[in-house]
Parts: sequence; structure tokens; C-alpha cells
Amino acid sequence: MATEQIRTMCDDYAEYLRDESRSVGTAESISFPKTEEDVREILRAEYAAGHRITVQGARTGLAAAAVPHGGHVMNMMKMDRVLGMRQDENGRFYVTAQPGVILSQLKKQIESKKFETADWDEASQKAFRAFLDAPEQLLTPDPTEGSASIGGIVACNASGARSYLYGPTRGHVSAIRVVLRDGEVIALKRGEVFAKGRTMTLTTESGKTFTFALPTYQLPKTKNASGYFIADDMDAIDLFIGSDGTLGVTTAVELSLIPMPNLVWGVTCFFKQQDSAIRFVPMLRENVDKLASMEFFNGDALELLRQQKANNTAFAQLPAVPQEYNCAVYTEIHCNTEDEALDRLFKIGEAMTACGGCEDDTWVARNGVDRDRLYFFRHAIPESVNMLIDRRKKIDPVITKLGSDMSVPDQYLAQIVAMYDSTLKELGLESAKFGHIGNNHLHVNILPRNGEEYRTGKELFKKWAAEVTRMGGAVSAEHGVGKLKADFLTIMYGEAHIAEMAKMKAVFDPKGLLGTGNLFTPYEEAQA
Repeated sequence: MATEQIRTMCDDYAEYLRDESRSVGTAESISFPKTEEDVREILRAEYAAGHRITVQGARTGLAAAAVPHGGHVMNMMKMDRVLGMRQDENGRFYVTAQPGVILSQLKKQIESKKFETADWDEASQKAFRAFLDAPEQLLTPDPTEGSASIGGIVACNASGARSYLYGPTRGHVSAIRVVLRDGEVIALKRGEVFAKGRTMTLTTESGKTFTFALPTYQLPKTKNASGYFIADDMDAIDLFIGSDGTLGVTTAVELSLIPMPNLVWGVTCFFKQQDSAIRFVPMLRENVDKLASMEFFNGDALELLRQQKANNTAFAQLPAVPQEYNCAVYTEIHCNTEDEALDRLFKIGEAMTACGGCEDDTWVARNGVDRDRLYFFRHAIPESVNMLIDRRKKIDPVITKLGSDMSVPDQYLAQIVAMYDSTLKELGLESAKFGHIGNNHLHVNILPRNGEEYRTGKELFKKWAAEVTRMGGAVSAEHGVGKLKADFLTIMYGEAHIAEMAKMKAVFDPKGLLGTGNLFTPYEEAQA
């Protein structure tokens, strides 16, 4: 029974009131479903009772989507099984996972070819036997937090460093199961159900059919995880990917795999001037193909790593970064032959030299051990930021992490970086900039030293959101909107289109109880 699974919120569950954004919420109850039927029963009971429902995964998100806004918390981490495997007529493999499966663990299972298959059906067993004999496979979504859950990365359409080549999570989701507020289930496979223009019709497994209008806004032509994915004649599955837990509860996801490239090389190029690095990026885009990622680290981010290496033994394995290096661009080459890799390496070197860099100021990782050191280097920056903010929060509790997640079209890269730098300098704010520069998508982390700087940083982000929107960009490129960026979404799309989103959401959630506060202000406030 659903009531037996619903527990009163108490101190034992305090950790479920927060996520990696460092935000803290409130809730009256919590549940940990293990099956889809559990989800259906709990959802029906809580919705009928009029309780707000926040769906959680591993709580690694940075936009507070998993932070409850009162009511009930449904944590999905006990739905942690890989349910099966499929191979299509072209030989491509797919895995189906419950939402609580941890991404890094699934990747390890794919790499080692070790799955618990005893409960799989015969079709999955057959596909698995073929998988054992096939070349190594790759699941490409690569968010920085490998401890993210599958449900979480689908909820915000996560991407990560390798999305420069492979795109975000959306393009790798081939099927999904979603439980609606009344316990009805929608099962969608990519390529089977499409909108007609901006009108969508969906049918549940029990045969219930409903038709509704999609919002009329146009998506920006840049990396984007801001609000609902909407397009003419769109595939219905894409509506639920990136919906931030506001339409239903995902209970199973099928993900596509690709053959692992034979060679994966990492190349880190250092520059003494940031302008050189900014000029380097479009040259790479134009002259070097098959780059899986392009990652940027500004001087403040590099200095943060120098300090960690010097003062924290947990970071002793970080490579030493000479003081004269003021910024860096990391690229990753994916190809199948050494000749191809060397050709791309040569072109990277040519572009770097043309931009004022030096080949002596370069790290090249050709094997797994060296690549792991560079991954640690990349992931150490957000971890260092979090540690710094946690220390400052103990002194001034109002402080939380301030991290931007905006992207712009290619032609505005230099302009947006200059705007970030000038406004931060004008306000005297400490910061670190890093991230996915190949997609013109930098994470600017403001590091407030007190409550006043925190409030100043929040206001600055709103100004940035307006300028990014003017450039045709996105206020969230990969983290989703959650609760922290709801104001930015309004800036990006305008009140009229927000009202269209809310009207569509009301088809799925007439009481406004699912993911309350995500994307929009709470339902009753929006209706006032």
C-alpha cells in the first residue's frame, strides 16, 4: 500500500532536503519506491491529498530542481536496476535502466561488460550475448558529476564535456516510461509519436487519450536546457526529456550506445593571455574535426587549483601548473587510427601557435593513466569551488554557490567573455570561469565573501541573462532551470510564453503539484 511507503519527514532524512546547489528546502513526508507500481500508488495518493511532489535522483543537480518546496519527496534511488538490453537491425546496442541507476556505475558495467542479467527476458539475453562479442561500447552523456542518476540526467537533459561532439542526453534517449499524476503510464519510443505542428496527442497504456497545444516559442540556436523542448512536428519523447520533474515521474529509460573510438587522446594547451585562448577556439572549430570536447579554464580557475595542490593533500596528484600560464583549453580527440590522431594533434598545434601559444606549453595524454590525471584536473575545479563556498557559508549562512550556465551562438563568444570579465571587475567580485567553450558555454562561478556580494552576484546574473537572451542564447545550457533559474527563464522567453508553458503543464498537472517551483513560480502564485 502507498501509505506504508510514505514516511514522515524527520532529522533522519534531512539530507533529502538539499542538493548540490547548496539550497535547502522543506517537506512533510518522503518515500523510496522500488517499482513502477510503487510510483503509481504513491503518486495517486499524494496527488489526491493535494500534496506537492518533488521527484529526486542522486541530488547532484545545480539548479535546486530536487530541493522540495514543501509536501512530499519521492526519491528514486532504490529503483536502481538495469532492466535489459536491445540490439537493432543495424547492430546498435541499447540499455534500459531505472531512474536510480548511477551514471558512472552504468558506464563501468558497459566498459567491463558485466551486468546482472538473471531477470532479463530472452530478447535481452540474446542482445547481451551479442554485446559480449562486440567491440567496446560508449555511453556518451558525460556530465561532470558521474554520481548523477539516469533519471536526473534525463530530467535536465544533462550533457557535459563530450557534448561538443555527441550532443546532450536527449539525442541518446530512445524510449521512456513516465507515470502521470493519476497513475496512468505513457510509454514512448523515439520515432513513433509526433506532434502535428504545435498540437500533441498522447495515449496512455490503458488507452486514455488527450490532446493539447504546445507553446509557440522558438528554441535558441545554441546549446540549451532552458524549459520544455518545443518544436514543430516534434517527437513526443522530447517533451519529457528536460522537463525538470514537472509533467510526470520517469520510471525507465532506454539509452543508445555507440562503438568506443579506438583512440582517445587528451590535449591541454596553455596560454599566457586569455585573448589568445578565445581566438584559439574558433580556429579549432574550423580546422579540426572529431574533437569530442573543448574545455576552458581561466586564470582564476588555474590559481584555485594551484592553491589546492599546495594546501590540500587530497589534491596532491594534480599536475603542477606553472605560474606564467594564465588560461588553458583542453581538447579531446576521438578517432580510430593513430594517423588520424596525429593529424588532429598537428592541426591543434598549428592553431595554438597561430594564436600566440607554444607547443612546449602543452600536455598530451595518450593513455588511460594520463587521461585520468587530466579528468581529475577538470573535475577538481568545481569541487574546489564547492569547498570554498562551504567554508564561507559557515561564516555567513546566507551564502550559497553562484554558478552561471549560459550559452550564446558562436559569433558572440568573445563578446560574452568580455562582458563577464568587465562586469565582475567593475563590481569587485571574485570568480572562476571554466567549462564547455566549444559550445560557447562557460560556467562563471561567483565566489561571494559575504551576504552583500552574494546578493550583488544574483542581480548580476539577471543582467547577464538579459544580455545572453539579446544575443539569441540560452540561460541554461545543461543544468536545467530548476528553482534557481526560474526568473531567468522568464527573462529568456517572456511572460506570454511562460503562460503557454504553464497552460501545457496544467494538462498533466492541473493542481500544480509536480515539481512545484521548477521552471515557474508556484502554481497558486502564478494564478493570483
